[in-house]
Amino acid sequence: MNFVFFSPHFPTTGADFCDRLKKAGATVLGIGDAPYDGLDPKLSAALSEYYRIADMENYDLTLRAMGHFIHKWGRIDRFESLNEHWLELEAGIRTDFNIYGTKLDFVKNLKKKSRMRAFFRKSGVDTIPQRKCSDRAGALTFIRRVGYPVVVKPDSGSGASNTFKISNAKELDAFFRDRPEDVTFVMEQFIDGLVVTYDGLANRDGEVVLAASTRYDHSVMDVVNKDRHLSYVCYPKIDPAIEAAGRKILKAFDVRERFFHLELFQARDGRAIALEVNMRPPGAWMTDAINFAYDVDVYAEWAEMVINDRNRGPFTGKYFTAYASRKKHIHYRHDHQAVLAALGGKIVRHNAIEDVFSRAMGNYAYQLRSKDLAEVREAIDFIHAEEA
Repeated sequence: MNFVFFSPHFPTTGADFCDRLKKAGATVLGIGDAPYDGLDPKLSAALSEYYRIADMENYDLTLRAMGHFIHKWGRIDRFESLNEHWLELEAGIRTDFNIYGTKLDFVKNLKKKSRMRAFFRKSGVDTIPQRKCSDRAGALTFIRRVGYPVVVKPDSGSGASNTFKISNAKELDAFFRDRPEDVTFVMEQFIDGLVVTYDGLANRDGEVVLAASTRYDHSVMDVVNKDRHLSYVCYPKIDPAIEAAGRKILKAFDVRERFFHLELFQARDGRAIALEVNMRPPGAWMTDAINFAYDVDVYAEWAEMVINDRNRGPFTGKYFTAYASRKKHIHYRHDHQAVLAALGGKIVRHNAIEDVFSRAMGNYAYQLRSKDLAEVREAIDFIHAEEA
């Protein structure tokens, strides 16, 4: 199988995905804007050829790279980046070259939150009341129906950038005064709860062959807007309500041969409420959280699924795996050395975060695991304890 990986150098997990693709038997071809000499050695060893382009947003340059690969290597079987930013470009390339996977006629259903809702309704999973937020009059009509507070967010894209909680008329006026003119927003009823994910792999027949679930301890919107630290826990077992809702959503979207990352709210009464669907691996070290929680290599399982249509499960969770980040501007009670000394036996990874992700993910992060949830919670509290 000839597999073109777009932007294999960023984010850094691309090196692991490409490495496992090669080990699964694929010919891996890369397109990116980074100099070849600057690639991770693991990545350069995995690539049979790397085609550098000056501007990855320039579709014609990508078409030219694909033409070169086809001339030299023959038919291209897969084109992926596993990155939300390139979802539309991927679909365009697959459409133009008739490559397996999501095509342009469906990609807007994955890009726009307003269009996801039709599939959530089809799935039968509860959804959050929502409407397009184009003017103040329409916003007030919606608010009269659901009440304050509400949340406004970009209709297209992922993450918490340009996402705000609005609690009164003054904040509503400020939003319409200061909002970016080139961004289309949607408004949603505010749900008092935290995000729970349903993540994993769906094979070529649409069967879930690996699944895991993570619970955020904080609202990512608040983390970004208030510049705070973040923590989450990947659980060894999935809540049955989340599992049932996740599988219904995957069926409604007809997800096949994909890594998936679904975000849901879990209400205080236990109900799962659909929030977002992303056809990519989860971010913020969450692929490795699954690895550590389940003692598995999700990069290899994804590659075996795509290249050889093989499933080596079932997989059983064994640990609670946590992520706890820190921000440079916050003064913590325990310094880095104290954290390592106190929690060294539980820490499985720690390092600085790339600046482009630091607003949401923190400047430095620790990943730790234990079979005891209380131990994980105590460790997170130790890392996040601030000076009085």
